[in-house]
Amino acid sequence: MNKVKIYTTAVCPYCVQAKQILKARGVVQLEEIRVDTDPAQRQKMMELTGRRTVPQIFVGQTHVGGCDDLMALDARGGLLPLLNAA
Repeated sequence: MNKVKIYTTAVCPYCVQAKQILKARGVVQLEEIRVDTDPAQRQKMMELTGRRTVPQIFVGQTHVGGCDDLMALDARGGLLPLLNAA
């Protein structure tokens, strides 16, 4: 299974929802980077994604986007193949 990295904050309902979706799809380990406690990580996230909002989700080297993007990818059947790609 591909490594999952998610940029989050403590009080973000979309972050919680995204993590629940990933867990439901079999992700047991994800790298969570809290941008509210580490401003340098928020800057890095913005450089990588061009976005300021959380969550920002990466599966392997692929930037999935935010929670809405994750839900859309899952709804069209693209999330599991991306998670399981070698």
